[in-house]
Amino acid sequence: MTHIDPVTLTVIQSGLHQVCNEMDLAHCRAAFSPIISESQDRSNGIYHRDSGELIAQGELGLPIFVGTMQFSTQAVIALAKDIAPGDIFMVNDPYLGGTHLMDVRFVKPYFYRGKLYAWLANTGHWPDMGGMVPGGFSAHATEIEQEGLRLPPVKLYKKGELDPEILSILMSNIRISEQRIGDIKAQAAALAIGERRLTQLLDRYGLDTVDAAVEELKRQASVQTRAVIAAIPDGEYHGQAFLDSDGVQDQPLKVSVRIRKEGELMHFDLSESSPPCAGPMNSVIATTRSSVYLAIKHVFPELPINAGLFEPLRIEDPEGTFLYAKYPRPVSGCAAEVSQRIAEAVFDALQKAIPHRLFAAPAGTTANLAIGGDDPMHGRSYVMYVISGGGYGGHPGGDGLTNGCSTIGISKAAPVEVQEQLYPVLFERYAIHEGSGGLGEFRGGMGIHYRIRLRAGSARASMVMDHGKFGPPGAAGGKDGGRTRVTVYRDGTAYVPAHVSKDQGIVMQAGDVIEVYTPGGGGYGDPELRSPLARENDIRQGYYPD
Repeated sequence: MTHIDPVTLTVIQSGLHQVCNEMDLAHCRAAFSPIISESQDRSNGIYHRDSGELIAQGELGLPIFVGTMQFSTQAVIALAKDIAPGDIFMVNDPYLGGTHLMDVRFVKPYFYRGKLYAWLANTGHWPDMGGMVPGGFSAHATEIEQEGLRLPPVKLYKKGELDPEILSILMSNIRISEQRIGDIKAQAAALAIGERRLTQLLDRYGLDTVDAAVEELKRQASVQTRAVIAAIPDGEYHGQAFLDSDGVQDQPLKVSVRIRKEGELMHFDLSESSPPCAGPMNSVIATTRSSVYLAIKHVFPELPINAGLFEPLRIEDPEGTFLYAKYPRPVSGCAAEVSQRIAEAVFDALQKAIPHRLFAAPAGTTANLAIGGDDPMHGRSYVMYVISGGGYGGHPGGDGLTNGCSTIGISKAAPVEVQEQLYPVLFERYAIHEGSGGLGEFRGGMGIHYRIRLRAGSARASMVMDHGKFGPPGAAGGKDGGRTRVTVYRDGTAYVPAHVSKDQGIVMQAGDVIEVYTPGGGGYGDPELRSPLARENDIRQGYYPD
């Protein structure tokens, strides 16, 4: 322990988290896109001035960004030159510590009393970055250029001024560009809030005290992580999970992980996973690593979030697999879908080591659906992005949650009323996906079932989802959860995507309907051991047919 007393240390820790939380709230409140303002697909954090390591991220940030934003900040630090107060770098290159192209990162050097003290960064999911189809989820893409505009770290703001030339290049290459200025200014405003709040914290406690607290918090996070690892029996544990397909070749992709636990360290070997794929389900290494981090955080939620959490987790680079994507491999499905299969494989492996801490697999898909077209009712173009919840897995203490957010984040579906107000659509149904919870002593939670009718104009629909061929696995004898189903009804004819959960550019006219069922969670334990009272309640609530 350093010279900092525990009370001061705890106050500074909470203060750093509060800075990030306020950045998150400002980001949401100022953003134009419902995917940010309503669904909260964004995150903000504070990073070390030299190493770029994570210092703090708020409770409102997406878990998948815990690792990736550290890596992208480090990429900016490596390339940044002649930085000054007010500069803001913009980057969305997946190969430079990113995810997919729609996750746009802003990174800002923070100066305190004239000296660089830290970096502030945030990520916002933009509804479009150009590419083959509205929304960026190109299920059939075979190279990154088909997915949209890729930006290395560039100074979008120079000494506080928005660069008009870079902005014009950006706006000329994306759809509904006139709305993006709101999202740009929202991200910049969130970073400005972070500057003010971090300055107040430093003014109150001083540089030396805050610096010492940051180092101590990192040390403690490493110690806590090592302690929970030490309680796991030594040995090697294998887990796996499968994706439906890559969107191009109709064959499953395997995520295979071998976890070797030795003392206070965990080693992760993903080298037995499938080779690089033709379609957009490749994962960049930053997302692959972050997926392992968030899986461990799910199993041990008590662990604090900073760079110390990562230190005892040793992940070998899975070169030669689809989990180590290199240019020009397409990656639009990596953050939203592949990441969840990686986490699922880690859960599967640890089920053998610490079954009392584990649970059956959750829905494991963000169920990405993008509909883009022209709205004759308002005389404008639009891109509507829909994400959906699903069931959580049953666990030793009870049933899984129904309609929970995805494994990788806290994002939630935007309110139906908001989407109907902004876009020419009508939600005809938004209900529980009955029967989708895997049976077990403790059943899985239910997914959802919705129908969207296009009210006017024409549009194109694209989706990158998963668990359409393989339901979320049960655990300890429990049954698998229900699967993803997508059907488009056009002129009275039902169209089902060949890859079940992935397709792009489906032409829709006014009156056409798209219907989606999301997965339920896997069941936990032998279904025969479920209590009669619980069975009766399931039927009474309408979760399962009689």
